Amino acid sequence: MYFKKLIHPEYFQGNKKKDHYFEGWYYKLVSRDEKDTIAFIPGVSINQKDQHAFIQVFISHKSIKDVSLKTHYIRFDFNDFSYSHKEFWIRIGKNYFSKERIELSIRKKDLKISGIVNLDSLTPIKTSLFSPNIMGIFGYVNFMECYHGIISMSHQLSGIIPINQKNIDFFDGKGYMEKDWGTSFPKTYVWLQSNHFKDSNTSFLFSYADIPFIGFHFKGLIVNLFYQNKEYRFATYNGAKVKKEEIGEGNASYTIKKGKYRLEVVANSSVQIELASPKNGMMIEQIKEGLSGNIHLKLYDKNNLIYEDIGEHAGIEIMKPTIK
Repeated sequence: MYFKKLIHPEYFQGNKKKDHYFEGWYYKLVSRDEKDTIAFIPGVSINQKDQHAFIQVFISHKSIKDVSLKTHYIRFDFNDFSYSHKEFWIRIGKNYFSKERIELSIRKKDLKISGIVNLDSLTPIKTSLFSPNIMGIFGYVNFMECYHGIISMSHQLSGIIPINQKNIDFFDGKGYMEKDWGTSFPKTYVWLQSNHFKDSNTSFLFSYADIPFIGFHFKGLIVNLFYQNKEYRFATYNGAKVKKEEIGEGNASYTIKKGKYRLEVVANSSVQIELASPKNGMMIEQIKEGLSGNIHLKLYDKNNLIYEDIGEHAGIEIMKPTIK
């Protein structure tokens, strides 16, 4: 079962955890007209003080004038959470999540969601013995603070979700799926994601975080650009280096080098909202995320520009060091 979970991070990893542990799946859905983006984050918080299951709902609506953001954190009893050892699916109450579909039934005072969305033509990342998942060789290490898994860089959606009596049409929409698990999120990190480029098959993920490791810290990089059926991976474990980093309020820019390739990244998000995040397994921290940002990419082969595009509807999280 260890190797199955290693190469299939979507499986529930925490069945033997008793304390100081979290696990969450991230389903991002963008509607066909690209006016509505929703992220569903089902998960569990395993600890001695406040153990529970949850579903975070992050709703972004884009109008001609502006972007509106709303978040909801729905708590469930931990016993409302169930999962399978044989295939990937989880249930939280009457809500079901898998790689094939999402079934929703949420009835709260200020939030009513029901419906089914199907997921098709998933795009998994490339793996190998050296890189069994997006963590690379670090995927084999069992004492990391936080683990990251990519389930699908991009996929097609079909279905309609009524939210508070408004129907959101996801037929011919586009989705993205990942997850995190461990004890806590990194203290500082930048996370970027988009799969809405001019080339509809292009997708992009970026993560650069402060990683505690055996008594010291290092900056861990994971970047994956899928373009024209080719994967460009820039990561700490394959020798990629960050040559430039600039971080502001809602914006970040990077220059990354690996071998003959150079990637320039400029991300901007004008509107963010707070989401709950884990610390020592408890969902007591806050991060800020936007779902309507943009990411400008330039990929060079030596000095030759081989790709340039701007990804829209970008998820952007920038967690900067706390100044004391």
